[in-house]
Amino acid sequence: MHTLSLLTVLGIVAAGQPAATPPKPTTPPAAASAAQPAGGPFRVIKSFDVGGDGGWDDLKVDPEARRLYVPRSTRVMVLDADTGAKVGEIADTPGVHAVALAPELGKGFTSNGKDDSVTVFDTKTLKTIQTVKAGKNPDAIIYEPATKRVFVFNGRSNDATVIGAEDLAVAGTVALGGKPEFAAVDGHGTVFVNVEDTSELLRIDAKTLQVEQRIPLAPGKEPTGLAIDGAHHLLFAACNNEMMVVVDAESGKVLATPAIGKGVDGAAFDAAGGFALSSNGEGTLTVVATGGDKPFTVVQTLKTAPRARTMTLDPKTRHGFLPTAEFEAAAPDKDGKPQRPAMKPGTFRIIVVGT
Repeated sequence: MHTLSLLTVLGIVAAGQPAATPPKPTTPPAAASAAQPAGGPFRVIKSFDVGGDGGWDDLKVDPEARRLYVPRSTRVMVLDADTGAKVGEIADTPGVHAVALAPELGKGFTSNGKDDSVTVFDTKTLKTIQTVKAGKNPDAIIYEPATKRVFVFNGRSNDATVIGAEDLAVAGTVALGGKPEFAAVDGHGTVFVNVEDTSELLRIDAKTLQVEQRIPLAPGKEPTGLAIDGAHHLLFAACNNEMMVVVDAESGKVLATPAIGKGVDGAAFDAAGGFALSSNGEGTLTVVATGGDKPFTVVQTLKTAPRARTMTLDPKTRHGFLPTAEFEAAAPDKDGKPQRPAMKPGTFRIIVVGT
């Protein structure tokens, strides 16, 4: 994933075996039928005016505890997922990118890019339990429940550090052969991760720590966001050449490549409606129906806000959370090249979308 602090200007871009006909979701998606509500299934509901200093990256929602974890450069802000009110903070997480949760263990994990570490915290008190060393620039992080392991994907060492969520010991390292981006799990011992610079999707056995398959995403290039429909064994890789690559998670076959917006970073899957979503830095949310008479077609392009390019989705409420802020115009340096723009104080907010 790409932190907002890496942007310089808005335009920078930083699954049963399937039958002959693609599978339909358990709950038929409303937007896949002919009778659609005007404009599509999603809308902007509200905005949380959060404020505060620091860039941001990948949000994480805890649907049961009703908490929203927001990485903010040096710490993680913890908000009420329904009201946006601040309920606490996880301190001392330098260069934090993302959060993973092991709810049955009462533990959370942050990937701290600036000091190559993982902060383990108590999800009730938000107090640090332990700090674990990772690879270089840990970025995406995910909890695999079948093995009770945490996979930390390191952007500069091109590998994954695997940590036991119970004993907090490093179980091993997985060489990835490229720069990892977002990851997903099927809940049964398999981890999937996008590799941005090789335009591949890797399947990893969470028990043996072996890469079982390298799936080419062509014609997709530079994949970032990744979402999974575990019930139908489908993966959705959001790529920076403005397409979402739909992959059969069992065979590795590319099934479809619907068009998405510019500057994508995040992706999500709305299981209740059967929609795959991509959050795009141009200021849009692309909604793709995965079932119905015309599966894997774009049914909505929702206007959000510029730089709202990453997201998390609450499966209970079907609310998506997309962070953004306003920035000053980028002033040129002494050579006339645009410098990194500064965020306007107090403008950080989280856009909430829903059905």
